[in-house]
Amino acid sequence: MPARRTYTREYKVEAVRAAERSGNAAQTARDLGIRPALVHRWKRELRDDGHHAFSGNGVPRDEELVKLKRENKRLQEENAILKKAVGIVASPSR
Repeated sequence: MPARRTYTREYKVEAVRAAERSGNAAQTARDLGIRPALVHRWKRELRDDGHHAFSGNGVPRDEELVKLKRENKRLQEENAILKKAVGIVASPSR
């Protein structure tokens, strides 16, 4: 299986611009040697996120969001443990 290819932000933006100029994203993708779905996804991301699109390498855009998600997961795990403990304590003895 071939290694996953990565593309720079500039490459993605230029691919989207080329597709918009030609009016045919599928043909632009073939010319670039990539799948048409990639060009369509890049167009959507650029339209939706604008300047913040293609931040790269899975780096979170909002550090506070990552912190809150981590804390939420921890609290959910603690809650599950407490529910099990209550179930054990509340179960009738034989």
